[in-house]
Amino acid sequence: MGPLIYLLVSSQNDTVVQTDPIHKSASAHSRSSSSSFQQLSEAQISHEEALLVLKVALPESNKASSANAQTAKQLLEIECTSKRIITFCPELDTILGGGIPTGQITEFCGVPGIGKTQLGMQLSIDVQLPAEFGGLEGQAIYIDTEGSFMVERCAQMADAFISHLQRIVRHKNDPVKLAAASKVTKDTVLENIHYYRVRDGTEQVAVLETLPLMLESHPTIKVIIIDSIAFHLRSEYTDMSARTRSLAEMAQKLMALATAKEVAVILMNQVTTKVIKVHTTTTTTTTNNNNNNAVVTRLVPALGDSWAHAATNRIVLYWKDGTRQAFVYKSPTRPAATAEYTVTQDGVRSRRMAKRPRGEGD
Repeated sequence: MGPLIYLLVSSQNDTVVQTDPIHKSASAHSRSSSSSFQQLSEAQISHEEALLVLKVALPESNKASSANAQTAKQLLEIECTSKRIITFCPELDTILGGGIPTGQITEFCGVPGIGKTQLGMQLSIDVQLPAEFGGLEGQAIYIDTEGSFMVERCAQMADAFISHLQRIVRHKNDPVKLAAASKVTKDTVLENIHYYRVRDGTEQVAVLETLPLMLESHPTIKVIIIDSIAFHLRSEYTDMSARTRSLAEMAQKLMALATAKEVAVILMNQVTTKVIKVHTTTTTTTTNNNNNNAVVTRLVPALGDSWAHAATNRIVLYWKDGTRQAFVYKSPTRPAATAEYTVTQDGVRSRRMAKRPRGEGD
């Protein structure tokens, strides 16, 4: 058998339809690619002959690709029917279009103490809102890289969550909601949060690899929270190109999970100081030199510019006049907007709700 004929047969026999891209590791993809290039090299064929091989081998692959294609109308229907996780802060929900969207990656960036972990714990509880109350009635995965998850605080927020449901039931006097609320206890709320403590970058990668099986065995999981995505990656990598590749692989896997399983992936990210050189004719900036080049600093999300494309939505959390603010920095569907929120004993709330007397209906 000639080298060209051998390669044609080999290419056709090796054509595999990938039905679940989540389970295909980067190393497997690398081995497959290197194997194909090795076959081309060993066959010693010309460029024209290689094109002929592709023409024969590609039809089967094209069939699989066309079967997976979606129309713009289908995408719009998915967007319109996607469910959202409320935050218990109406102003924040409004700028997010009704809450945290499923099927997407949403990133929250902010300085320490702004409430990222509080928000993460709040969402791990809010996802359990019964369907009778307009919720997803799901479970949560919480991946803690910083050791900031406090189960006592989470239990406190769970008590407030249950009290909130009971107040609604008393206000509405709805027997259906009453039956649903009676099933929600502090124990069930805590049992529905699957917690992972990740102590280094290797463990972080390993946990992400187990997520597809975890979602298969627990189909009611509707949110994955990573707090924070940057903690280990900022300190353990000295090779920035290797870190960029690792981040890209993580982003691809998380996006595949979000879209395939219709879960919300929520990433908490730190901020870092970025030094910027600007040309100026005044001396009002931080530092000036003889060439009128000033050096200014500003806080930006960690992990660099390449990571900025990983999340579907990016929300920047910051302080303004002693109040917590959330700004929609990036979203394919939502306009830039700002909302005020606060962290109370009950959890993440709006300032308006925080000032309301406890006995009033919500």
